[in-house]
Amino acid sequence: MPKFKFLAAIALAAIAVFIAPLVGARSLWMSGEEIVAAFHDATIEGRYSGGRPFTETYRADGRIEYLDGGRTMGGRWSVTEGTLCTIYDTDPTGGCFRVAKVGSNCFEFYFVSRTEEAAPGKDGDPPEWTARGALAGKTEACPDGANA
Repeated sequence: MPKFKFLAAIALAAIAVFIAPLVGARSLWMSGEEIVAAFHDATIEGRYSGGRPFTETYRADGRIEYLDGGRTMGGRWSVTEGTLCTIYDTDPTGGCFRVAKVGSNCFEFYFVSRTEEAAPGKDGDPPEWTARGALAGKTEACPDGANA
């Protein structure tokens, strides 16, 4: 029996060596194409890191509509260098974000730059977790209820 356990341990270690690179090969970040496919003509309901809810609609024509506790803003959205950029018409609080899909309908947003020109952020500055949200109108959502 001890010889069997030893051989099983070696086999598991060998499998781990081959599988680990495959598991790590998928980037945490969604690609530009994945971002467009997920958010084009869609609405996200979410919460910021501080718990404040928001709703953001990404129109097919590139316009954006934002609602946050009674405050409404318009602007435009784009995908630049693998980041989702939300640039508002009258407010400088938008920016560009890395997006991670963390569930079947749960997305996390990580701030990287204030403008499209600076996307994807300065080298060496890690993205900062900003918000989590889910596509509106779907039964699945973020497990912690981050969608509004």
